[in-house]
Amino acid sequence: MNLTQNYSTYTEENHNVWAILFQRQIENLPSKAIPEFFEGLKLVNFQPDRIPNFEEVNKRLKPLTGFEVVAAPGIVDDALFFGLIAEKKFPATVWIRSMEQLDYLEEPDMFHDVFGHVPLLTIPVYCEFLAKLSAMALQHVDRPDIVDRLTRIYWYTIEFGLFRKPGTEARIYGAGILSSVGESRLSVSEQSIKYGFDVQHILDTGYIKETFQSQYFCIESFEQLLHSLPQIEAAILKLREEPVEAL
Repeated sequence: MNLTQNYSTYTEENHNVWAILFQRQIENLPSKAIPEFFEGLKLVNFQPDRIPNFEEVNKRLKPLTGFEVVAAPGIVDDALFFGLIAEKKFPATVWIRSMEQLDYLEEPDMFHDVFGHVPLLTIPVYCEFLAKLSAMALQHVDRPDIVDRLTRIYWYTIEFGLFRKPGTEARIYGAGILSSVGESRLSVSEQSIKYGFDVQHILDTGYIKETFQSQYFCIESFEQLLHSLPQIEAAILKLREEPVEAL
């Protein structure tokens, strides 16, 4: 698989779509997202009117955390996905939605992958958690049931996680929320169900792909994620000891 981005293939419409989505979220997120997201945007030097060039982004990103962005044609299988991230290579889709798809997509596009994920890849402790969680998943690719449980951890943290310290309002750090106007508004509102971060609760909770999430989990710090890895590993090893149910 070619992991490089052919930047010259993007059309003016592609860049215009990026510009519309970028401006919309820049206006929407200041009261909703964590400050580290905006700091990350500056560090990777995203431009409001041009799709990011991965080569230029990586020159800024890699010295910060060792991570780099690599191109992916679309959704990749679990082994490749977690294998790349364990090597600190974040696979980002290179296609971007059309003007007719601004508000709805069946699968993630570049705006989600790049705008939502990459600014957080400037945070060392976040990246350490992400790489170690992915390495753990890679060890169990022979057990789809276990990979599914670890995907739940990824889903409710990296994709749809909220950040809330005691006595404060919830803020967004999950990429799936950061890149969505509708879900960014819902997730931090009083209408959403928010739980504290609990490893077993997350492992026992399925997730939704087709619509907004029905519940969210809030961390108090990125160190909390990193420190949860031994508990996650213990729970997974316990599952590993259980017999696989016949399909």
